[in-house]
Amino acid sequence: DNYMEILYLIIFFILGSFIGTISTILGLRLPKQEKIFGNKPHCDNCSHELKKTETIPLISYITHRGRCRYCHTKIDILYPYMEFFSGLLFSVCYYSFGFSYEMLIGLGIITMLMIIVVSDLTYLIIPDEVLIFFSIYFIIIEFLKSGLKGAITHIGTGLLLFAIMYSVMLIGNKVLKKESLGGGDIKMMFLFGLVLDPLLGTLTIFLGSLFALPMSLYLMKKNNEKVIPFGPFLLLAFAFIYFTKLTTPTIMSWLGF
Repeated sequence: DNYMEILYLIIFFILGSFIGTISTILGLRLPKQEKIFGNKPHCDNCSHELKKTETIPLISYITHRGRCRYCHTKIDILYPYMEFFSGLLFSVCYYSFGFSYEMLIGLGIITMLMIIVVSDLTYLIIPDEVLIFFSIYFIIIEFLKSGLKGAITHIGTGLLLFAIMYSVMLIGNKVLKKESLGGGDIKMMFLFGLVLDPLLGTLTIFLGSLFALPMSLYLMKKNNEKVIPFGPFLLLAFAFIYFTKLTTPTIMSWLGF
């Protein structure tokens, strides 16, 4: 059994690393409306077509020392980072949930996190295509897991969280007298409601703000940067709550109720 568990962890790491590659490509190309499918893998600098052995996550980067073997241009460091962390998180997801609907939800959260981290950090954009795809994905999983009633309940929670985040944006705009939140951050709250209950969904806002605070202070001190992408921090809070299996009764007990 232990050998099989180790084998599954390795398999999920390999699967996750490939998903990390795809997620990085999607995160870089979707905001620019570039063609994603149909093109064969190629160097972004010299356009030389890559062999299958040159597209193996992590291994290709290491063996080629982080450069294209044809034009010797440095490969974007995002790729190995995303491949490694995606692989690691896929293994953690399997280890935490085993083969279950919860695991499928966790894998979806990780993949969405990888794509949006790349797109939001690079372009300050959360592509609508990503939110629509994963909304449908989570609704289907919830329907299979809890039936029609469960799916409808979570859709209602999503709408509630969307309304809460929209209200936060209106208040922030009025106080700061400028745009305080991006549209993608608000839409993402609907998606959180498809997985979490209202209290845990609302908690992602506060926890995401807490995660974002050190980065905000650092950027403001370094170059007076006042705009940071909030989406990745919201998603980190979402993933943290889901993977730690935090529940509303646990929070209520902490508060003394």
